[in-house]
Amino acid sequence: MSETTELHLTSPAFKANPFPAFALVRAEDPVHQIKLSGSQQVWLITRYQDADVVLRDERFVKDRLKHGLASGEQPHLPGPVGKLMNQMMLNADPPDHTRLRQLLALSFTPRLVERWRGRVQEITDELIDAVEGQGAMDMIGQFAFPLPIRVISEMLGVPAKDSAQFRTWSNVIAEAIGDPLALQQAGDQFQAFHTYLLALIEEKRQKPEDSLLSRLIQAETEGDRLSLGELVSMVFLLLIAGHETTVNLIGNGILALLEHPDQMTLLKQNPALIKTAIEEFLRYRGSLMLATPRWASADVLLGGKLIRRGDQVLVALAAANRDGETFTEPDTLDITRQENRHLAFGKGIHYCLGAPLARLEGQIALGTLLRRLPHLRLESDRESLIWRPGSMILGLRHLPVVF
Repeated sequence: MSETTELHLTSPAFKANPFPAFALVRAEDPVHQIKLSGSQQVWLITRYQDADVVLRDERFVKDRLKHGLASGEQPHLPGPVGKLMNQMMLNADPPDHTRLRQLLALSFTPRLVERWRGRVQEITDELIDAVEGQGAMDMIGQFAFPLPIRVISEMLGVPAKDSAQFRTWSNVIAEAIGDPLALQQAGDQFQAFHTYLLALIEEKRQKPEDSLLSRLIQAETEGDRLSLGELVSMVFLLLIAGHETTVNLIGNGILALLEHPDQMTLLKQNPALIKTAIEEFLRYRGSLMLATPRWASADVLLGGKLIRRGDQVLVALAAANRDGETFTEPDTLDITRQENRHLAFGKGIHYCLGAPLARLEGQIALGTLLRRLPHLRLESDRESLIWRPGSMILGLRHLPVVF
């Protein structure tokens, strides 16, 4: 394997089955240098043990600017939006990250998320009611997308009428992350979303309510714990991250079951297996192919390679979650798997705050689908499925099913 290899990480063809390529890299050169678009060289981490280190080691940072590893705002994005991206909790390091996370964490404890179980079930049933008599649907467009966007919108206090617009923004933005050219092309969409959020925050400021957004606004006005920029970026992050992962968890999970009829039969016969099944879907083909970028703030020796200060590092979650050193029969879907320390939600201080909500939505969505539409099957062959571009998201554009 060459010292610097070009993997077409953003290509839908690659994403249809990235696992053989990742397995090859993991076996031959697990801390591996690749070229991204624009000839940028980055380190790709494919082994579970190394991924675990990078995700938890404080020497791998998110905020390049504060560590003097770059200058200016996010490249290829208009000024205000570039600053918004810089202020996102996802791109922050302690102490900023700690303050922002503590503010949000109170709303996403497993106990508080559990209160949404009834509402998630209601929305799930409404969506199935709408298609049940048709005998067919696009699993993504008519189910996997509207469920989590309605939940996170209701939690935040966003009007239901704006869901369709959120879908457009979310798709464009999620697919652009990690691709400089796509980021540039998505500039207008970023700007429109930014403008919308400013107006929404002002509206909630004038008419407070019992919603997550109103509570965040209240926090901003008490003791300057949250600036307006931080508030906008927080809502931006919640709306994108708060449903993107769940859309793909549901879509990828259903596809995995359709490709493994024995596992689907097992889950129908034993609905109590839904919890371990969701964890296995997250490991087998999780919502994210790559974790968000990190930069080395010091020289680090990892896997026999010297990663220099300032080098960009990408953890291939999809590769680490199929590492045979950590998982028995890693390429086998086993919904009864017990030892399942997957990295689908990350690790360390950036571990996904929304994990309890994603798990709840996934369990209810897939459990209800199998109960109410037991004869679910693919409408066409797998080869005709189109995977979304971009280097980070691992999910389908459409998933036509019949029942």
